[in-house]
Amino acid sequence: MVRAAVLPAVNAPLRVTEIDLPEPGPGQVRIRLAAAGVCHSDLSLSNGTLRQPAPAVLGHEGAGTVISVGPGVTEVAPGDQVVLNWAPSCGDCHFCGLAEPWLCANAGLAGNAPYARLAADGTELYPALGTAVFAEETVVPAHAALPLPDGVPLTDAALLGCAVLTGWGAVHHSARVRAGESVVVFGVGGVGLATLQAARIAGAGVIIAVDVTPEKEELARAAGATEFVVAGDDTAKRVRKLTGGVGADVAIECVGRADTIRTAWSATRRGGRTTVVGIGGQDQQVAFSALELFYFGRTLSGCVYGDSDPARDLPVIAGHVRSGALDLSALVTERIGLDGIPAAFDAMLAGKGGRALIVF
Repeated sequence: MVRAAVLPAVNAPLRVTEIDLPEPGPGQVRIRLAAAGVCHSDLSLSNGTLRQPAPAVLGHEGAGTVISVGPGVTEVAPGDQVVLNWAPSCGDCHFCGLAEPWLCANAGLAGNAPYARLAADGTELYPALGTAVFAEETVVPAHAALPLPDGVPLTDAALLGCAVLTGWGAVHHSARVRAGESVVVFGVGGVGLATLQAARIAGAGVIIAVDVTPEKEELARAAGATEFVVAGDDTAKRVRKLTGGVGADVAIECVGRADTIRTAWSATRRGGRTTVVGIGGQDQQVAFSALELFYFGRTLSGCVYGDSDPARDLPVIAGHVRSGALDLSALVTERIGLDGIPAAFDAMLAGKGGRALIVF
């Protein structure tokens, strides 16, 4: 038996309790978690913004050590340190055939089948996003366990599984930031902080962080922001002023709200790129006029998992970690246990902090 944070039903409080994990079956691995990040997507799963069968064990950003493998597993072996990939690609679907593994049609299948049981009464449990890392141990498909590159601390490596891959990919793959360009990042949470670091590494010139919380300025500047704007009705105007009156070359929205997306669009220069990373609800509708779409000539794009291919991107990111250019620990504003997850959710709702990291 292992301890886990269980979501009994959508919008129900999390309950830390013991669960029974089976031994890994064919093509599966069992992992002892070292750490897990608390991501806004976990909050979205808990409140129904994102669909997830329940009861479930939440958590999708984690790293740990393989303790056993099922039949047929050759990718990893017991003792290997790994990063969890919550969207492992199948390699066979239409999107994988287009070399777009972040859009894989089958990436979420593991989350739709029970994987464990409550120790108390045998109730079946589902693994959120197929990973279920809000637990001391988990069982996942072998292709969801990515070998951890050398030189990356195992605990901090949990952040690679979502925040860093997403922020890195938003800058380098979706927005394709070029050296000297101006970048504005909306939302200074875990993903936003990773995005700021990625923009700095890309050689961006003016890097503007926007957040509703003034206290986040120090975090943002440490991550690479050259300017900080407290969000308000005049945010787009202030961004234009900081970019010579024209607007940012690139705006990256890490919040997932209609009004923030609209502001990010308005803060982008004519011909610039607006990338939406944040995950909003179906009720969040964004409006544009036909005339402005023509006149401004901007590109608006969604961004799934940073448009990243973890097998390609992890070694590159690890190189920046080893060189000191990318500081994983700077994304973490609190280290907690499983019992601290509800408070971490509350902090997210209040717009406080960066990434809370569960350390086992």
